[in-house]
Amino acid sequence: METTANKTTATLLQLSAYAQYIFPFGNFILPVVIWSAKKDQSEFVNYNGKQAINFQLSFLLYTIALVIIAVPIFVFAFFKDTNINMWHDGHWVFERLTEGRITSIVVVGFIAAGIALILKVAEFFLILTAAIKNSNGENYKFPLTINFIK
Repeated sequence: METTANKTTATLLQLSAYAQYIFPFGNFILPVVIWSAKKDQSEFVNYNGKQAINFQLSFLLYTIALVIIAVPIFVFAFFKDTNINMWHDGHWVFERLTEGRITSIVVVGFIAAGIALILKVAEFFLILTAAIKNSNGENYKFPLTINFIK
């Protein structure tokens, strides 16, 4: 049976990942600070803190991989038939900028971008689920998580 203080700490640790919407890397900084401060006081907080940090690191890795796939594809698709010239008065002119055909590589880019968006939405709800489980005194193991911290 977990104490109310440990349940509250674990719940706040999970919810602190939402700090990413307020400042960059808040989803790493706040959980690490809370986990570091309380990990020695409770095995419950230690376990759930590791899970939260591993989850955030895993989703960062997945997002970086998807961005590395999608962004170059979109940049290439946009600029492949474009000539950029400067007029004499200093304005840039895009010539032959056409929509072009949607090729299979562009479809791969859209799929990668779509998966990244789905992962972001799933992240939001998984954090909420973990916080609810922790508030009930249950350990939560995130799906699709690589165990960086064991």
